[in-house]
Amino acid sequence: MQRIKPEVDVVLDILKETLAANPESPFVSSLLFQYQERGGLSKKQLEGLHGKASKVKSIPPGKLATMEAIILKKPTRYKSTVSVTPVPEVKDERLEKLLQEILEKYPAHKRVVFIKTKFDNNEAITALEKSEVEKFHKLLIK
Repeated sequence: MQRIKPEVDVVLDILKETLAANPESPFVSSLLFQYQERGGLSKKQLEGLHGKASKVKSIPPGKLATMEAIILKKPTRYKSTVSVTPVPEVKDERLEKLLQEILEKYPAHKRVVFIKTKFDNNEAITALEKSEVEKFHKLLIK
């Protein structure tokens, strides 16, 4: 940010006067430290400082108005909520048919029973598991 008059620092003046009025305030002292270290404050921090500084009678209203203008210039950051769209479950009818045919003939086939359980519980079935079912169907049924 380029300042018109770099020797005039309204935020620093307000920070120092607020700290002088409230020397025991850890909030104002941490803001002063942050401002000196980083060279600036966030919009939320400036709003908090403005709330504290407006209670101090020794700060001129012109400086508070300048600080309000600085706050209004800063962008407001919004956190967007994560929207989870439900994915419609589409069951693979071909896979279901293959599983049923295998289990009709071999109801104790452990791997096919496991995949069928996953299928019934709407869990994700990998491509490897689908290829296994197709392979079992070729070997056992055809």
